Amino acid sequence: MSEHRIYPGNGKLFIRRDGKPVFLGSSKAYSLTLQRKKPSKLVWTQVWRRLNKKGISETTSKKRTRKTVKVQRAVVGASLEDIKKKASQKSDFRTSQRAAALKEAKAKAKAAKVTAKKTKKGPTASTHVKAPKFTKRANKGVTQR
Repeated sequence: MSEHRIYPGNGKLFIRRDGKPVFLGSSKAYSLTLQRKKPSKLVWTQVWRRLNKKGISETTSKKRTRKTVKVQRAVVGASLEDIKKKASQKSDFRTSQRAAALKEAKAKAKAAKVTAKKTKKGPTASTHVKAPKFTKRANKGVTQR
């Protein structure tokens, strides 16, 4: 009943109806067995302690955690090979590429400015397009009245 250790010469041997011998360590355990009390309902028994998770913190070992594995995935607009290629490039190579791209962008802007002067339009008129005005309600999908 209580699952406590029973030393030789102590306790009683109780034979159940099905013929199974049950060793009971104390008169308390014997009395409660005859009353057909469930060990899981008695607070002082090991069965109750197991069911209610008492005193297991020191006996249980540390929980195992899975080790996180880093995985590289392709991003929208760049495949995995492109990403790996860029990562393997030297930083000075990338800075020279950036400088060349900047130079090209400046040249394009200058050319656009020159063509704008020839057509006698302001530089903003050729490049800037006014966006349509949206209200918060229109963005939510509510039609305006």
